Amino acid sequence: MPGMRPAVKRWICGESSSLLRSCGFLFFLAAGTLLVVLVLTTARFTSRQGLRDLAGEGNARLELYVSYLQGVLEKYEGLPELLATNKRLVGFMKKPGGRNRIEALNRYLATINDISDAADTYLMDREGLTIAASNWDAERPFIGRNFSYRPYFKQAMQGQLGRYFALGTTSSRRGYYFAYPVRSNGEILGAVVVKINIDKVEHNWGHRDETFLVTDPDGVIFLSTNPAWRFQALHPLSPDVKTRIKQSRRYPNSRLSPVPVSATKPTDTGTLLTLLENGREKEYLQQSRTMPQAGWQVHILSDTKHVRLLVRRTLIGTAAAFILVVVLVLMYRQQRLRLQEQRGHEEENRRMLEQVNLDLERRVSERTSALREVNSQLRLEIGDRRRAEEKLRHARKELIHTAKLAAIGQMATGINHELNQPLAAIRAYGANGRELLIKGRVEEAISNFDRIAELTERMAGIGSQLKIFSRKSRGNLSSLPLQGVIDGALEILMPMLGKTGITIGIDLDPADIRVRANSLLLQQALVNLIANGVHSVQEGEKTPIVAVTGRFFEDMVRVEVRDNGSGVGVADKEKVFDPFYTTKPSGQGLGLGLTITRRIIEEMDGHIYLEENNQEEKDAFTTFVMLLHRASAE
Repeated sequence: MPGMRPAVKRWICGESSSLLRSCGFLFFLAAGTLLVVLVLTTARFTSRQGLRDLAGEGNARLELYVSYLQGVLEKYEGLPELLATNKRLVGFMKKPGGRNRIEALNRYLATINDISDAADTYLMDREGLTIAASNWDAERPFIGRNFSYRPYFKQAMQGQLGRYFALGTTSSRRGYYFAYPVRSNGEILGAVVVKINIDKVEHNWGHRDETFLVTDPDGVIFLSTNPAWRFQALHPLSPDVKTRIKQSRRYPNSRLSPVPVSATKPTDTGTLLTLLENGREKEYLQQSRTMPQAGWQVHILSDTKHVRLLVRRTLIGTAAAFILVVVLVLMYRQQRLRLQEQRGHEEENRRMLEQVNLDLERRVSERTSALREVNSQLRLEIGDRRRAEEKLRHARKELIHTAKLAAIGQMATGINHELNQPLAAIRAYGANGRELLIKGRVEEAISNFDRIAELTERMAGIGSQLKIFSRKSRGNLSSLPLQGVIDGALEILMPMLGKTGITIGIDLDPADIRVRANSLLLQQALVNLIANGVHSVQEGEKTPIVAVTGRFFEDMVRVEVRDNGSGVGVADKEKVFDPFYTTKPSGQGLGLGLTITRRIIEEMDGHIYLEENNQEEKDAFTTFVMLLHRASAE
């Protein structure tokens, strides 16, 4: 037996190997036999319990169905008797009269039929001839037809309440008939008949797992929620019964063949029927109730597939549980053997584990030391990198400042001219003022001194603007009026512009545009771009145009600096922002102006680019576009 100790096996089964094999075989044979017994017992118990539950549900539905049928019949049971006492009907039976009286009675019966929601209501004389009917205006009315062969008429002529279910010979529609004799002074003059439609009974009680049947005293199914079983018999009919049914015309044109029952099995909860449906066998639990007044048998056929499914699931669960228990027992015994084997290796494993732990601790210590050294090296490298980045930022600031000074140096000639002219005028005005004072012409001397004051103020303004421009910026951003920044740049460029005679066009829309930038850095960027434009238009033959425009562009401000000078060649467009790249003659530029300008704009979280255009066109412009963030007024 698997999982058993060898000593135990030998004690139970002996020393022989053949006995050991036989012992294992007997163990599994006993387990298999127990499983079969357990499965069969469980299947029988589950099947019985499932059928009881199914029968309980079926009984409840059957009671409801019988009560519903009784309610439908009782609703119309007293109507014929009530109509039979109607004086109008009794008087008509005594004296039928002419056509007008018959038509009036037909309309009266039609009104009664509509109010009672019956299928048809009609009046028959003592010979069984229909003399008035609610369907008098139908395509096939009952008037003039003789129904004396119907059992309900015969029962009425005997003075009883006639009851009968049949297919209408005229309408070919199923119906239940109530008939009652019409009397006058104890004499039966005829019968009044009410036909009710019971088709809606089947429609209201259809269920996918249940089938309701209603059979007449001969066992013929006339009501069924399964249309295929209508007018079939639950058991084969004898020839005499078929002849009698045919003579009564109860089910005309119906074969009355038996329902294909292949097997029946009575149980304490009902009868198990095995039916052939579409070539396949299907099992139902049949339960029945009797309706004595109508002479009917009401049956419910409940599909047992749910019971079979329950049995199948229970069997699978039981077998799985049993197998699991057996497996757990075997695993338990096997585990015990493994534990015994493991105990023999525990001490050795413990010693090996101690040695491994010692080795691991040594390796961890070595790795830790190595990691400390690596971390120290990384900290040094990070510090070096930070210092390098700080030096790079400082170098960039110094480069920007140097570019400012270079720009001032390039404008030195114009600045010298702007300062020399006032100095010469001051010298002249001072000499003239001295002579005028000697001659006593004081007012003219004062006028000369006023002009000297104006000229010195002008020279101080130029110096102040150059001082501001050359000052190092901290790079802080704030809300600035674009017009003010442009005016500051033009003040710096005034000496150059005065010398060249070029006027800078300004077009801001709206005029109060504000940007988020650094005043000195943006001023330097504008000085670089405008100065490049001025140099470019001096080389061309066109009327020089240099313009600065400003417009809102989504949530940005688009600032353009354009000129109609010599332009930028196709080969130079990709390189204009590269460091030390210049198209000016040697000695007139370092090639850093546009590089610094791009760095300034990017540090203010903006963007600058050279707009594409065709320099070969007559009115072509070179346009540099700066996109800056909009700012609100502070």
